[in-house]
Amino acid sequence: MIELNIEKTIHTLQGKEILVANTEIPDNKITAIYGESGTGKTTLLRIIAGLSTPEKGNIKVKNKTWFCSEQKINIKAQQRRVGFVFQDYALFPNMTVKQNISFALKDRNNTLLLEKLLQETGLTNLSHQYPAYISGGQKQRVALARALALEPEVLLMDEPLSALDIETRIKLRQLILELHNKYAMTTILVSHDIPEIFSLADNVQKIKDNEIQEYGAPKDAFDKAILKQQFSALFE
Repeated sequence: MIELNIEKTIHTLQGKEILVANTEIPDNKITAIYGESGTGKTTLLRIIAGLSTPEKGNIKVKNKTWFCSEQKINIKAQQRRVGFVFQDYALFPNMTVKQNISFALKDRNNTLLLEKLLQETGLTNLSHQYPAYISGGQKQRVALARALALEPEVLLMDEPLSALDIETRIKLRQLILELHNKYAMTTILVSHDIPEIFSLADNVQKIKDNEIQEYGAPKDAFDKAILKQQFSALFE
């Protein structure tokens, strides 16, 4: 379980605000973080990853303290077992697909895991290609495989499918579910796409009024009128 009790200053359209996250995220489930643009969703992922530091509070993962402002504990990002799939992929352009993934391996000689990830993400035949010569969906597969190469306890995904066409999204949703279940990770997904949340997430937490609010299952997190509008739009 991830225990969050933090406060962080964020910059919004209304000016400076305090993001408050006091919540628990269950192990081995996919939790979606939903909210309007600029409410701190990405900031929250960066805080968990150790890429951004709260002003106060604490973070515990499986009862191990990763951050505590009072005790001045702040585990470095490299020491947190976190895989991060960024919205813009963040691949190294001068590295091949295979090199991008192997860069994240804890043991650079672990060729078995490397080949396994290439196969599981359907990238074996593209392993010697550079990012500039593959599609957006393929880039996202590389980003996902690279995150898994870290053998993470926690997988963070920041709107991973937002730039992709619907057909590619559906295929990658299935891949994400398969890999999540296979590697038994705690996964946190930032998304503004309600159908995507329904297809992937076990539970939903919303950021509203600069604070995390827990809502449970996706069907309980959204107004019925919004759901009717969202899902009927898929068939228009």
